[in-house]
Amino acid sequence: MGMAEYKGKVKNIQDTPFGYTLSVIGGKWKMVIMYLLAENQPVRFNDLKRQIGAITYKTLSAQLKELEADGMVKRKEYPQIPPKVEYGLTDKAETLLPVLEQLCEWGVKNRP
Repeated sequence: MGMAEYKGKVKNIQDTPFGYTLSVIGGKWKMVIMYLLAENQPVRFNDLKRQIGAITYKTLSAQLKELEADGMVKRKEYPQIPPKVEYGLTDKAETLLPVLEQLCEWGVKNRP
């Protein structure tokens, strides 16, 4: 169902497909994380932190855990010393990349 089919019928945005999508990728960092993983995966935690810059370790960790719980990010841990953990996108997340690409194209056309 598209947006037009919900027009005037929405009682709670969370009950719509759009609400679900926002719950998975909404917020300040999730699309940034997905964008960076799409550009260069797998990526280690510290590399991701360095690429984002203005995010705390705690926030990055929490966002990655949420994305993993929603089936968007896969985490691979290597049993070695020091521990090595890499992150990548799942097949489910890959299906969202065309939408992220459209957002980028919109930015190219509309950026002042």
